[in-house]
Amino acid sequence: MIEISGVPFHSSTSWPAGSLERSIVDQMMNSSATFSYRSMNEQQFEVELRKSIIRSSRMLNQSNAAFEVFETSRSNPMYWYTTRYGGFQLRPGVRPSVAIDDIYRNSHMYGFECATAMVIVYYHAVLNIIGPAKFDQLFPDLYLYSWNFDPDLALQTGFSAQFVPGDVVYFNNPQYHPQTPEWRGVNAVLLEDGTYYGHGMGIMRADQMIASLNESRAPWATQPAYLTNMVTRPGFAYLASVAQMRSQRPEKVKYPVIEHNECSISFDRYVYYLNNTHLNGPTP
Repeated sequence: MIEISGVPFHSSTSWPAGSLERSIVDQMMNSSATFSYRSMNEQQFEVELRKSIIRSSRMLNQSNAAFEVFETSRSNPMYWYTTRYGGFQLRPGVRPSVAIDDIYRNSHMYGFECATAMVIVYYHAVLNIIGPAKFDQLFPDLYLYSWNFDPDLALQTGFSAQFVPGDVVYFNNPQYHPQTPEWRGVNAVLLEDGTYYGHGMGIMRADQMIASLNESRAPWATQPAYLTNMVTRPGFAYLASVAQMRSQRPEKVKYPVIEHNECSISFDRYVYYLNNTHLNGPTP
């Protein structure tokens, strides 16, 4: 269900039939959840950003970026410094928009795990919506590591019985093989056709993703992998508002970096670490 200024929204005819935007809006209208907006512009921003997330996901899937654990992560040294923890720190003097775009342009030089991939998808999608000048203003000092994110990305997590294209979901593999902990699960973007993109897995149906994870279970495992009801989204309304701000942004307090060395964790697990500051590792 969609509400705009408290009024139910029932028409998706503003978008052409068969378009990606129309598919997103139709699924939002048919959802049991309520998507509330203060204005049509705010709703349109979310639809466009969801579309951009899907496109960035498909582009990353088609790229030559490899799946790597933190110990073997790699990046283009012209733009990023790869830390000893396997994170990518933006080099001084490098424009954030150029560095994010380089991950797609020179993808063969990069390797990272699936949580990092989701954050890369988000940054790339936002960049393509708000443009490089605003992106560089909002995200001046990027550090890519697992689910570490800039406060202006405003990531949120919750639980839902239904997902909408552009959502990031989590496939959990609770009894993964101890020799392949990177397959403890997969963070994946729901695409418009009902398939999912997970870095290292590719684009698959949910049952295929689960079957693939089941191949990486411990020999004694009795519980199969499954799709959780957890959903992660950027702060669509917040990003819509800051994208229109013309004044200089005040200095923000960044979140501490949790260098946990656990590949492929869910966003809620990362938030748990973030909220338990005694677990914080050193910052890069």
